[in-house]
Amino acid sequence: MNICVIGCGYVGLVTGAVFADLGNDVISVDIDKDRVDILNAGGCPIHEPRLPELLERNLREGRLTFTTSIPEAVSESEIIFICVGTPPAEDGGTDLSQVEAAATDIARSVNSYKIIVNKSTVPVGTGDFVREVIEKNGVATTDFDVVCNPEFLREGQAVRDTLHPDRIVIGSSSEKAANIVQFLYQALDAPCIITDTQSAELIKYASNAFLATKISFINAVANLCELTQADIREVAKGVGADSRIGHAFLGAGLGYGGSCFPKDVDALLYASRTIGAEMSILEAVRMENDSRVPRFVQRIIERLGAKDHVPLEGKTIGVLGLSFKPDTDDLREAKSIEICHALREAGSRLRAYDPIATANARRIIGDEGIEYCQSPYEAAKGANGIVIVTEWREFIQLNLNRMKSEMVEPIIFDGRNIYSSDQVKDAGFEYFSIGKTSTKH
Repeated sequence: MNICVIGCGYVGLVTGAVFADLGNDVISVDIDKDRVDILNAGGCPIHEPRLPELLERNLREGRLTFTTSIPEAVSESEIIFICVGTPPAEDGGTDLSQVEAAATDIARSVNSYKIIVNKSTVPVGTGDFVREVIEKNGVATTDFDVVCNPEFLREGQAVRDTLHPDRIVIGSSSEKAANIVQFLYQALDAPCIITDTQSAELIKYASNAFLATKISFINAVANLCELTQADIREVAKGVGADSRIGHAFLGAGLGYGGSCFPKDVDALLYASRTIGAEMSILEAVRMENDSRVPRFVQRIIERLGAKDHVPLEGKTIGVLGLSFKPDTDDLREAKSIEICHALREAGSRLRAYDPIATANARRIIGDEGIEYCQSPYEAAKGANGIVIVTEWREFIQLNLNRMKSEMVEPIIFDGRNIYSSDQVKDAGFEYFSIGKTSTKH
């Protein structure tokens, strides 16, 4: 099929590359000319495993092209995917200006029947909004249909998640449009849920809010563990063994971050207030999540700090991990931002290392009071403590004896519980983890 994808961010790039790899002809559009030039030259502007290979192969074989021209892309396509940003608005809702702009541009280029698919995360009613925008621009209702087809991609695993989805959700008032979109996914052999547009829109927000709730719940239980000699890893193992609950998203830590969970929880809260169906449970979820970093930093201050207004003055702390999760260079809502700011404000000097996110960190966190290092061991040099912020695989099997030899004080503050107490104790470290009392050598 001939497909247009509007937006070349994470969702748009992966969507376009995968559909092209399945044999479709895809034209991807972005208003950023520099990004389009990079993509047409065979580059990949984001870090996502397997994506560069997909882009290169399908560019070479002529199934994938990039342009800044929406009229060209829309006129030549049967299905148009809207994959633009939907950031938080100032009032707490969702900013749909990019969706509106895309719908307006599509309307001006309709030359035959089109299926317009919202793949961006959008609030309930956006399908109707897109339809109204297109109709106001003079397109007859018989010339298009609107579908909601939310994405469920995890950064760092986006290609895999697209090729092997748990489910495909298609929402539309048009049986014809829903069936055509379903056919597009036929090669993936995944369960398909066809529903009305409003339900499909809410499925995405409800899914992310529920996962955020699991994270906040296990973190709240971890607080109890720290005060009762229980071990959150053992508690989570026992809880997750229940088939009704499952193990996923029961890893206690610094809380959720990234480009989706924070804004989606806030958007659902805003919608519930606006509609008059308050979801107070999400207020508690957000409150617990907001407390994670301050609680963690306070433990660092209590162990290393002096009792004055600059408690960590003269201390050096190594920070391992800056991206919001492994296998991405994305720092959107990353816990490293909050942790680095808090530790610098408390007077400490920072030495930080991340396998791939350093360039973004320099731009977002800045250079003041922080030195960016080339390895974990360099980050540990002269440190009074090491803070684990992102659970990159390379951190799990570090040579702890070598790490200790670089440090002034052998202390690890593990915000992701990547080590066992015995492992660090045997290496001579004092160990502070989430959901368990500290371990001293």
